[in-house]
Amino acid sequence: MDSLSDQNPLLKQIRRAVSRGTLTEDGYAVAEGLHLLEEARAAGREIGAILVAESAASRYPEARVISDKAFREIASTETPQGVVALVRPLEWSLQDMLAVDHSGKDALLVVVDGIQDPGNAGAVLRAAEAFGASGVVFLKGTVNPYNPKCLRGSAGSAFRVPLVAGLDAREFLERVSLPLYAAMPRAKRLANEADLKAPCALVIGSEGRGVSPEIQARAEGVRIPTSGVESLNAAVAAGILLYEARRQRGGPA
Repeated sequence: MDSLSDQNPLLKQIRRAVSRGTLTEDGYAVAEGLHLLEEARAAGREIGAILVAESAASRYPEARVISDKAFREIASTETPQGVVALVRPLEWSLQDMLAVDHSGKDALLVVVDGIQDPGNAGAVLRAAEAFGASGVVFLKGTVNPYNPKCLRGSAGSAFRVPLVAGLDAREFLERVSLPLYAAMPRAKRLANEADLKAPCALVIGSEGRGVSPEIQARAEGVRIPTSGVESLNAAVAAGILLYEARRQRGGPA
């Protein structure tokens, strides 16, 4: 069992990545907790390192040990489990997502437009995997999908779902010609009236400002009928639209 000093350069990299909500300089996601470590392993992702707090070292004999103080400095949760893994995510392209999804059906993209809450964005990723999306695009201005809190919110889906991040809206629109359906609470068309059987992209905007004007200009707005409230949490809206797409495509309802 190897030990690292509190001044080790690797810990500085991890602290910086956690504070910025990004990958490390070496391209690893900081995945905190045993569940994410197990999900990364099950997905076949490369594990660059496993770090464990000294007080939890006996549970993770393969890990590199750091002091409890150093672990608290890199942990992003209030009640850490004492283990952090560095996981290298796969690199995807838009082309990977545009042919067919992993069930052999037509492409179904989810476009995340400006969501800043990492837990909410992570839950969108989880819904995308659950309902068979062929890929997820995080547009520029959206939280980084490898923010540690976003990873936790995705419950490991970020290690499996094809994912592209950092495209601005204009570049996305130039490169993707799919019909776009944007969740908009005041849209005239109901979600179940839209044709989601053919290849398409579902756009989920932030709860504060909604879908960006550039996307609105190209997309058809669809709304989810609600009672008593005007709009839904972004991840809930994504899950409902994805469920409707799967229903129309003949998936289990």
